[in-house]
Amino acid sequence: MKKADLAKSDAKKIMNQMGTRSASFGAGDAAPADRREQRDRDRDRDRALGLVPFAVKLNGDLVARLQALAGERGVDMNRLVDELLRKGLDG
Repeated sequence: MKKADLAKSDAKKIMNQMGTRSASFGAGDAAPADRREQRDRDRDRDRALGLVPFAVKLNGDLVARLQALAGERGVDMNRLVDELLRKGLDG
């Protein structure tokens, strides 16, 4: 057996051992919330608040400025963009 083949074989053995251990690791822990259920709850909450997803593509420099402004004001990006759009449309 060549040296490279031996190394590949060893690597496969290690990966197999890691796979069997990871399957049993944390098996006694409580199951995390189902992601689909969490998305559905979030979507229902947003609908109840009248929120609608609205995706846009913006220049990276503009996004950096928005993130900095949101950080200065201590608000999340959704709230900041909502405020700026309302001011822009009303003004």
